[in-house]
Amino acid sequence: MRARSTLIITIALFAIGFGNPAASAGYPEKPIRLIISFPPGGSSDSIARIVQPGVEKELGQPLIIENRPGAGGTIALDAVAKAAPDGYLIGLGGAGGLVASVGQVMPYDPRKDLAPVTVLASLPFILAASTSFGGKSLQDVIALAKQPGQTLSIAHGGNGTLMHLTAELFNRTAGISIGLVPYRGTAPVVNDLLGGHIALGIVDPPPSMGPIEANKIIAIAVSSAKRFPLMPDVPTFAEQGLPGFESVGWFGILASGGTPPDVIAKLNAAFTKTLTNPAVIKQIRAVGAEPAPMTPAEFSAFIDREINKWSVIMNAAAQKPN
Repeated sequence: MRARSTLIITIALFAIGFGNPAASAGYPEKPIRLIISFPPGGSSDSIARIVQPGVEKELGQPLIIENRPGAGGTIALDAVAKAAPDGYLIGLGGAGGLVASVGQVMPYDPRKDLAPVTVLASLPFILAASTSFGGKSLQDVIALAKQPGQTLSIAHGGNGTLMHLTAELFNRTAGISIGLVPYRGTAPVVNDLLGGHIALGIVDPPPSMGPIEANKIIAIAVSSAKRFPLMPDVPTFAEQGLPGFESVGWFGILASGGTPPDVIAKLNAAFTKTLTNPAVIKQIRAVGAEPAPMTPAEFSAFIDREINKWSVIMNAAAQKPN
C-alpha cells in the first residue's frame, strides 16, 4: 500500500510538471508567437523581422510575429505576462513596458511576471526637425523654448516609451518646458515631420535615417553618449551644452514569469546565435541599431539598472499637470 501511495504521488507530481525535467525537453513542438509592442515600420518590428528566419532555423519551428501596439508597450507584455509559462508566447518589449512603467498602475509586475531572455539590439534616439523649423542646433531649440509665449512641442513614439522619457529628460536637463505630443510609434512621427505638420520629434534611426540622409528632415542631436557611427556629423546632446545627457533605446525578448529555465535557455541560445551571425549583424546595423545579446541573468540585471536610472524622470513626468 505504501509503495502504491508513493507511485500515485509521483505520477501526480509529474502530471503537474513538478520534478520533471523532461516536461519541456521537447520544446519547441509547435509554432511560437512573438508579440511586438509597436506597430509595423518601427525599430522593434524591423529588428524582429531581421532575426525571425535565423531563430526559426535554430528552433525548428515558425516564429509568428504579431504587432500589438499601445499603452507604451504594456498591452503586448501584458499578454506575455498572462500567458502560460511554456515559451510558446513571448514578447519583444523595451523600456515602455518595463522601465517606464515604474510608478504607474500596471497590469503586471515587470520583475515577477516576465522572464528576461535576451536583449536583441540597442540604438540611440534622434531629436529631429522638419525642414521648415527655424533652427538647426540644440541651442536654437532651447533658445526658442525659452521665449515668452512659445508654443513649441516635441512629438514622440508614445507615452511611457523611452522616447517619451528622453524628451522629458531634455526638458529637465535644459531647464525648459516644451510640450510633448504622444504618437502611436515612431513611423507616424517621421511622416508628420516630412509633411511639416510638426516641428520637432524624438525618433529612432530605422524609419528616420533615410529621410535625414535625403535632407527631408533635419537631425539636430543624437541621445547617445558618443556620436552615432551611422550619422557621424550629428552632434550629441552632451556636445551641445548638456553634459552627461544619455539615453539609449533597447529591445529585448521576454517570456512569461515561471517559464522553465531550460526553455529560457533554448530561446536565449537561438536568439544569441542568430544575433552573432555576420549577415544579421550587418542587417541590424543597416537600420541603425547594434546587436546586443545578453544572458538572461545579464538582461535581468540590466533591467534593474534601467529602472533605477529612469524612475526619477518617469515619476516627475507623472506628476506634471496636464
